[in-house]
Amino acid sequence: MQFEERRSIIVEEQREQYLLGRNGGNEMNFETVLLYNFDEGEKARKIKMVLLKMKVKIKKVSKEQYLEPIGFLAGNKEIPSSGDIYEGEGFPEEMLVMKGFTSSRIDLLLKEFRKAGIAKVNLKAIVAEYNQKWTSLELYHELQEEHAKMNPKQTL
Repeated sequence: MQFEERRSIIVEEQREQYLLGRNGGNEMNFETVLLYNFDEGEKARKIKMVLLKMKVKIKKVSKEQYLEPIGFLAGNKEIPSSGDIYEGEGFPEEMLVMKGFTSSRIDLLLKEFRKAGIAKVNLKAIVAEYNQKWTSLELYHELQEEHAKMNPKQTL
């Protein structure tokens, strides 16, 4: 087998593994969305349909998990669990956190949301190096402040 042919087969296998959501058990590179406070209504159903269509891993985060690091919740094996269980009130707003997305895939996701008639989710974030050790509560407060600064006349 020629080098170029072998390289082409390997690239295609890697592409298929990515599209199927498999990469040898290491979930760091998966596209994953963490969903907070989405009831089981029409909006949640539409969001899940778009994510499934795009082959994105979905994780619904419960209030008890709010003290876990965002990176851990999103599947980063290098970020350990805190082991803490949150027992407070939590927060009422919907929040959507994306991991492993390129900017073009984020654009596509938002376009698909609009096409599906999904109402805007005000609190959205991307898991990044600087925030992957934050808890859900820390991320929520940061997004809430950011949203208030960018939309001074709108309340959540």
